[in-house]
Amino acid sequence: MSTRVTLLGSTGSIGTQGLQVISAHPERFEVVAISGGSNLHLLAQQAARYTPGLVAAATGSVAELGSAIADASRRAGVTGYAPEVLVGPDAATEVAGAPTDVVLNGITGAIGLRPTLAALRSGARLALANKESLIIGGPLVRAAAAPEQIVPVDSEHSAIAQALRSGRADEVRKLVVTASGGPFRGMDRSALREVTPAAALNHPNFAMGRVITTNSATLVNKGLELIEAHLLFDVPMAAIEAVVHPQQIIHSMVEFHDGAVIAQLGLPTMLAPIALGLSWPERLVDVETPVDWTRAADWRFEPLDDEAFPAVRLAQQVGAAGGTHPAVYNAANEVGVDAFHEGACGFLDIVDTIAAVLERHDPAGFDATSVDGVLEADSWGRREAAQVLGLSRSNSRE
Repeated sequence: MSTRVTLLGSTGSIGTQGLQVISAHPERFEVVAISGGSNLHLLAQQAARYTPGLVAAATGSVAELGSAIADASRRAGVTGYAPEVLVGPDAATEVAGAPTDVVLNGITGAIGLRPTLAALRSGARLALANKESLIIGGPLVRAAAAPEQIVPVDSEHSAIAQALRSGRADEVRKLVVTASGGPFRGMDRSALREVTPAAALNHPNFAMGRVITTNSATLVNKGLELIEAHLLFDVPMAAIEAVVHPQQIIHSMVEFHDGAVIAQLGLPTMLAPIALGLSWPERLVDVETPVDWTRAADWRFEPLDDEAFPAVRLAQQVGAAGGTHPAVYNAANEVGVDAFHEGACGFLDIVDTIAAVLERHDPAGFDATSVDGVLEADSWGRREAAQVLGLSRSNSRE
């Protein structure tokens, strides 16, 4: 019997790779629902190819999406296909709660929170690539999740989940999350003042979207991953650290209290963690090319430069503080990333803005145990970041 799969963010990097895995194992999976963003053309092509019963888009109209699907179906030679179509800001949440076995949440940003909660309430396994929903809604997401209902799709957290199967929870001493260092590894703050948006998008190993790639350049992404590891695996922030590993062959490690360290290795792609998220705890066959042990290779490890890249140290403080601090950290960052790419601020201003907004944050004013409270903190963080950067409210993406 095949596994029913729902893909959120099907037109993005995670979603398209998820469909690639599914295409390679058609006997294992059935796509029952997909949701995408503004790329209606690609969404319609995906619908025509995989014929899910439910198709949703965040933007456009029902008529536009329906017409695009009909056109794509005709071109693909698909007849009699007429899925249910949803459009609007709540469409992904509705799709996430529809009957299925696995929901792959590949949405980027805080907008993934409601879909994450809807998927958990449905009882489906959640293959989670949308780290922001866990980070900003930590207590909510953890309360909604059954044991082992969430399977991490980030390569670092997939690596940790795999390594943790080597021992008991009470035997874990430390989690070590690896980082490529991004395109600006080795640069000091004075040099970072001059970097361009184009340079920030030139990641050495991965092809990702604008926000995640920029987050990798600032190391905000690594900071978010430390908070995510804390929430996923219930390990104190003080027992989670990051190390720079430029080759990204070792995706992360677990140190046990006897001194043994278990590492998970693989090429720097997302196919294996996505596949494992879809089939957990089983492994699919021939998902990725393994490391070639017949070729000599050097793998390097370096400490983080906290002075040039303070985002990780800041995230450690935020994760330890908990509450709505992580939501504000993420919100201020998203505004800063947009401002940087729109030419409204410099590269260093992104993390400096996060720090400034966090200094203004009073968690007593927000309820971290409700969706509305978390999203209010998110909106507040965006407004404050826009103010710090001197932007109009229309630029804050509130």
